[in-house]
Amino acid sequence: MSENATDRREYDVVVIGGGPAGLTAGLYTTRLGHATAVVERGGGRAAMMRDVHNLVGVPAETSGNEFLATGREQLESYGCDVVRDFVSSAVETDDGRFRVCGNDADYLADCLVVATGFDDVRPAPPLPRTGRGLHYCLHCDAYMFVDEPVYVMGASESAAHVAAIMLNFTGDVDLLTRGEDPDWSDETAAMLERHPIDVVTPEITGVRNGDDGWLEALEFDDGTIREYRGGFAMYGSNYHNELAAELGCERNDDGTVAVDDHGRTSVDGVFAVGDVTPGHNQVPVALGEGAKAGIAIHWALREFPREVEEPETAETVRDEEVPGIPDELLEQAIATHTYDD
Repeated sequence: MSENATDRREYDVVVIGGGPAGLTAGLYTTRLGHATAVVERGGGRAAMMRDVHNLVGVPAETSGNEFLATGREQLESYGCDVVRDFVSSAVETDDGRFRVCGNDADYLADCLVVATGFDDVRPAPPLPRTGRGLHYCLHCDAYMFVDEPVYVMGASESAAHVAAIMLNFTGDVDLLTRGEDPDWSDETAAMLERHPIDVVTPEITGVRNGDDGWLEALEFDDGTIREYRGGFAMYGSNYHNELAAELGCERNDDGTVAVDDHGRTSVDGVFAVGDVTPGHNQVPVALGEGAKAGIAIHWALREFPREVEEPETAETVRDEEVPGIPDELLEQAIATHTYDD
């Protein structure tokens, strides 16, 4: 037990991380009859979203915090434990289970889901306000800047390519290197020269915002002022892969956790989903990854709820010999549904 933990809690599944992918994994394992806890520290990239985009059925004016709060309420309604705790370590035990050490408790599980995400690397200030002129997801937010003046901030290959992609949305694109020497290839440099992209090298010295909080212009140390509605910072990602590394999970060169199509890592019983894994960092993608992992965990833990040949009972799933739904989840399921006409 961790030094500051006050109790030990046992589950079939423990999910570390309460973003869209982690919540969905927990939703599926709970509804499939596995005692599940989602242990989250709060915050994260999804919580920072001012508006949820590209998610069918969810109004765009829904904030990230509202979206996540609804998800937590849904999980709890099915009997999942959603716990606010900071996880300091996760290890495999001698009996093949996993111990997750939090500040307030230790959590034991047969299967573990790592959904710890990543942080976007923020450039040095001065900067526009996040979500009101400073953005990190091209696929989420490019739509907002159709026919608007836009910047892309960075000196990398990815920054140059995002600047070129933004020409699909607007004809007014600047690439701000902020005094850094570009590290893009000669081929990329030639590509930039062939496109109407201004490479702006001076450092930013000031930000001008409108009354609505949105960016209006950036000031530069050569005395120029350039108008922008918004833009994208391209400085990479810091993946929260420490727990996966502690468990011995294989990682890719970029820091993501290596997984198969169902979120299985190189360690049996450990799954990883969401932004800590390779792929598009999108809420709909995270939901799908969480769902697939939850189903895969169900098959790993319980291929059949009863013995295939001559079960001793067919009347109840409460029999001690039948590895069915735990009583607590069964009662919750019965209470959730109304069977009366």
